[in-house]
Amino acid sequence: MKRLNVYMLAISMITTGLSGMSLADDDDGRYMRPWGVNARPGVAPVDNPLYLNECGSCHMAYQPGLLPTHSWERLMAGLEDHFGENAELPREERDAILGYLLNNAAGRNNYRVSNKLVRGLRGTPLRISELPYFVHEHREIPARLVRGNPKVGSFSNCDACHTGANRGSYNEHQVNIPGYGRYDD
Repeated sequence: MKRLNVYMLAISMITTGLSGMSLADDDDGRYMRPWGVNARPGVAPVDNPLYLNECGSCHMAYQPGLLPTHSWERLMAGLEDHFGENAELPREERDAILGYLLNNAAGRNNYRVSNKLVRGLRGTPLRISELPYFVHEHREIPARLVRGNPKVGSFSNCDACHTGANRGSYNEHQVNIPGYGRYDD
């Protein structure tokens, strides 16, 4: 009986410890990692040639893990007016790209940045720059360094400042704002 109690206590301690690990928070405790400490850093890099060619010919080919599925569905359904531009594609290409985006969207992989971006999300955002975690992480950057900077222009121009963005790395220690230099908040 004593041995059983020791085992029960050990199991209870392990379970409690693992629960705490899976709910470990990030820098300031607001955005918790739902999949635990095993999440890979950043977001999965883009590895689809059709998506890279079609979408990447006009702007950075944003990693699918930067938005949830419902956002990608809405974006791809409105390509005739894609932020003021006609970006329509033949149905077969559109469907292939949509499949890629949905299969790799935030919430469907285990990358830290993707996990944080969908945490507490409400509605169907069309802009990555409107996601609560994005706003939180960029809140201290003066507008003059982004919108007022002709080499950056907007917060949607990720790869202008995030030197590893094309590889899926958004590490804050790798930020280099054109005309300003390394930025630390």
